[in-house]
Amino acid sequence: MYFSSSEILSVGTELLLGDIVNTDAAYLARALAVLGIPCYHQSVVGDNPARLRAVLSDALARSELVILTGGLGPTCDDLTKETAAALMGKTLTLHAPSYDRIRTLLEKRGLPETENQKKQAMLPEDAVVFENDWGTAPGFAMTADTEFGQRTVILLPGPPRELEPMFDVRVRPYLASGSEETIWSMNIGLWGIGEAAVEQVLRRYMTESANPTAAPYCGEGDVRLRLTARGRSEEECRAMCRSLAEELCAVSCEPYKPGILSDYVFGIDCTSLSEALVGMLREKHLTVSAAESCTGGYIAKRITDTPGASEVLSGSFVTYSEQAKQALVGVRAETLAEYSVYSEQVAAEMARGCREAVGADIGIGVTGVAGAEDAVVLRAGEAHTVSAGTVFVACAVGNDVRVERIVLAPGRRAGTEAREYVRARASQQALFMALCAARAL
Repeated sequence: MYFSSSEILSVGTELLLGDIVNTDAAYLARALAVLGIPCYHQSVVGDNPARLRAVLSDALARSELVILTGGLGPTCDDLTKETAAALMGKTLTLHAPSYDRIRTLLEKRGLPETENQKKQAMLPEDAVVFENDWGTAPGFAMTADTEFGQRTVILLPGPPRELEPMFDVRVRPYLASGSEETIWSMNIGLWGIGEAAVEQVLRRYMTESANPTAAPYCGEGDVRLRLTARGRSEEECRAMCRSLAEELCAVSCEPYKPGILSDYVFGIDCTSLSEALVGMLREKHLTVSAAESCTGGYIAKRITDTPGASEVLSGSFVTYSEQAKQALVGVRAETLAEYSVYSEQVAAEMARGCREAVGADIGIGVTGVAGAEDAVVLRAGEAHTVSAGTVFVACAVGNDVRVERIVLAPGRRAGTEAREYVRARASQQALFMALCAARAL
């Protein structure tokens, strides 16, 4: 069999209330993509037979395959199986092998056998049964000719510790036997360009290319560009995605060459800017240091959160006060007096100073106004206002220093939330500038 459409229906009132995060749906969506089975809908419904019947009926009207999770337990509110079987025109009977497995498991655990345990072994006579080696309730697949055509419904237990291995060991081979294609995706991380701008650049690729496809997704200040290909094998899909990635970004080929989006790329299938930076520094045997004011150690934390950081971080400084900036990283008193602590000149001296202090290849300096309120400073004896969210980020390599002035918008946030927003975005900018410097070395 081959399924041209599928959807996932998660059952459980606890999911609707937010008491449990629905990781089952995310896992199944990824698994279906690998099998080349398109998944077009996901739904969540509570433990209510009438509502479940209505939602499942809608699912069967539009999808050839429906996978339900949850509600297979022994209690009276576990009604997924009964509701689904009735809708598919199936009668439940005792499946002796499953019942024997349940009884054996209860005996091994030293638990008493209760009458309602038999409920878990009630299955359609013609079902394909998926044995549960990770719990009690078995999963199963049932197929029937419905008013919408032939449909297949798969029922799986809700706990991820049972669902995931059951799908991988039992269900995947069942579905793979009828799948003719696979889907594979790669993610390209972009920094310094918004989702709308990415769409403008890629509109032709997004509207004219059916395979592979390109789609941007907005993150916390960054953009993830997902390239997805459909083909007969994973190798074929990888080749198509790599070809498009090289055309757009030229980051999947060696050596690194400019592409349409190359100025903004920080990595492929890379979870964060810090991971990309640490990887690049390790690859080139380079080191980095940071002198931080408004970010308060955020840059160092992000680097040290990444495996391999000990090979690339020479040392770091949190120079919050003017005295610390002078004593630890050599910012001149004359620079502070003439330009104030919130200036590109101070950021530049911080970057040079921290690099020289520990002998790093790359130095980062960050200073600015992290709070939600404007700051008033003296520059050459005159009062000046520095807007909230104004940050100067400097990156030093040798005698060369590049400084970026970024203006964020913390005013829509209050208190610690505003500070966190500015610190996070400023640290991301610093990591990206260090990554660009490392690439150029």
